[in-house]
Amino acid sequence: MTIRKLFYIVLVTLSLLLISLFVVVWFSTFHPPAIQQEEPVCITNAPILSAGQTVKLYNQNVQFMAGKNYVFFYDIANSSGPDERPSTADIKQTLHGIVQLIKQQNPDIILLQEVDDGAKRTDYADQLADLLRLLPKDYVCHASSMYWQASYLPHPRIMGAVGTKLSVISKYKISTATRTQLSLIPQDPISQLYNFKRALLDVRLPIKGAGEMAILNTHLSAFSKGTNTLSKQVEQIDAQLQTLNNSKIPWVIGGDFNLLPPSSYSLLAEQQRRYYEATSAIEKLYQQHAAIPPLRATQSEQRDQWFTYFPNDPRVKQPDRTIDYYFYSPQLTLKNAFVESKQSIALSDHMPIIAEFTLP
Repeated sequence: MTIRKLFYIVLVTLSLLLISLFVVVWFSTFHPPAIQQEEPVCITNAPILSAGQTVKLYNQNVQFMAGKNYVFFYDIANSSGPDERPSTADIKQTLHGIVQLIKQQNPDIILLQEVDDGAKRTDYADQLADLLRLLPKDYVCHASSMYWQASYLPHPRIMGAVGTKLSVISKYKISTATRTQLSLIPQDPISQLYNFKRALLDVRLPIKGAGEMAILNTHLSAFSKGTNTLSKQVEQIDAQLQTLNNSKIPWVIGGDFNLLPPSSYSLLAEQQRRYYEATSAIEKLYQQHAAIPPLRATQSEQRDQWFTYFPNDPRVKQPDRTIDYYFYSPQLTLKNAFVESKQSIALSDHMPIIAEFTLP
């Protein structure tokens, strides 16, 4: 056998191996389209919102029901945190704690981020289904969108399936649910296949004789400093909100935006600034829309009342920043809003924002 022939055999073999590897990776990962219709789940004859009604919303990143007993590997620089997953006992305890908090607050609509579904770290459970089994039966509708999914992720601290979704739970009828794919962090092709596919979930609730209301839920990119990913995601969200305004549809968006309030970078402890840009991309939404918390509250001496995040970092002893928000339509009247930080502080690294709005 000549050297040239051997070279070609080796080259073809390597090419086939690489193609096979890419095929395996492709079919084991998540490839959502730009726009995807999700299927809401509702009981027959679910109640319908009424014009002029006041609606109470609850928004929280539940951190896959892990609780606050852990410092996960990604919580510390260089993935050096000691923990890889919560215990089954802590997941169960946290689930019951969040259920009790929701029962106490009795919201009409619940927006949740980081709800696991089929993930190794949470025993392959559908956490939304677990939650619904424990909530009162008047939560009759729900809709979800996956934004992280792979049948096997070969990360040394994971080595198994991942699955995380956005979920909206409602006491009132959900007529449609639409997932919009947001911009991805620029990475090499293989890493991007395995990484989060951040999304915007837009659910519509009919209003008797008055059209519909849009409830939007999102969780924007973490670990994207030095790219323009968050700016692009905010621009996509703002475009959707402007479309709703032009269509005269009342709306609320809530979520974990992974962004500090405008002009708040210098207020955060220096060692905690590594994930954030000095100028926050969320400024665009604050300039265009009414916000919770309002800008003046994030700048005041009482800004700690609006802190929504308590990082899993041993150096931080209490909540120290706001990264979760609502923005809402000019057609809605805000009645009340606050961060629940007493009962929730042991349940997640994020505390819920609760707000009441009156429909037009």
